[in-house]
Amino acid sequence: MQINIPEISSQIYKEQTFGILEQKYSVLGPMWISLQTEWLNNVYKSFKDHDKYLILIYLIKKTLDFYSRNFIKLNYDEFYFNDTLEIEKFNIIEIANYLNIPKESARRKVLELEKNGVIKKINRKIIVDRSAFPFVKPINSIKRISRFLSLFSEMLVKEKILLHPLTSIQLQGVIEKNFSFVWKLYYEMQIPMMISYKKIFNDLETFHIYGICIDNQHTHTQKLNINDENRPDFIKSIYSNGNIVGLNAMSIADITGIPRATVVRKLRILLEKNFLLIDEKKHYKLTGQAKQLIPLQSEVLKKLANFSSNVFNLTLL
Repeated sequence: MQINIPEISSQIYKEQTFGILEQKYSVLGPMWISLQTEWLNNVYKSFKDHDKYLILIYLIKKTLDFYSRNFIKLNYDEFYFNDTLEIEKFNIIEIANYLNIPKESARRKVLELEKNGVIKKINRKIIVDRSAFPFVKPINSIKRISRFLSLFSEMLVKEKILLHPLTSIQLQGVIEKNFSFVWKLYYEMQIPMMISYKKIFNDLETFHIYGICIDNQHTHTQKLNINDENRPDFIKSIYSNGNIVGLNAMSIADITGIPRATVVRKLRILLEKNFLLIDEKKHYKLTGQAKQLIPLQSEVLKKLANFSSNVFNLTLL
């Protein structure tokens, strides 16, 4: 029987995808930021607590790591065939250290997850019961990621890195077919991103609110720009354009699902730290002074490049 082995020379390297993300940032960046804020909105919606969700996906990722180590690959339907998912043993110190959560907070949140039936111990097994919380299967996330990667593939074709553009339907099929592996890669991108931003903003609610403001200004800048711009030039455009309308506290609360009182309190912190400014209409905008975010944003893009390259390479199989 003839085996179809992909050509090694045809693979996509993360250095190539990172280069295109940097060069075509005005096209790809705003779309990716919107995907990220949509994901964060769903994260908060699950428990009204970012850290609880972070704990949960960390435990699920450990199961996905187990599958990968043992050459187990589940497609989307197989992975979600049951409401329950067995997870590995864990301890509070491990969770607290890895996720940058105070030990007592981690203990309390795990106990709450157990009390609500999300994490259960059955005989010698520990399981996550997805029916015990408003868990949304990531089919919409897969569709949005597929649309993003389809546009990305067009950029790669123009630069002669990829031979043919990939449709969102093709990419969705590849992600669903290789779901347990792709979602392991997805969590390997998202979890460190959330931990890193949490270290800067002290909590994920503040980062979430700031992210919505970033999304707003990226989207409006993209609409006003007629030329493709690399990342440094596009970021300059964001801060130099005085016509961009900011967001008020009520709009941010509506978008994120975070209570307005909490949003107002976190916005005050972001103003004090000079991450945001407020205009006479009480609209919040970026200041352009958050220099400490630049290295971290580059690291996030590198992780996105790695994730994208891996998915593109799966289409060669």
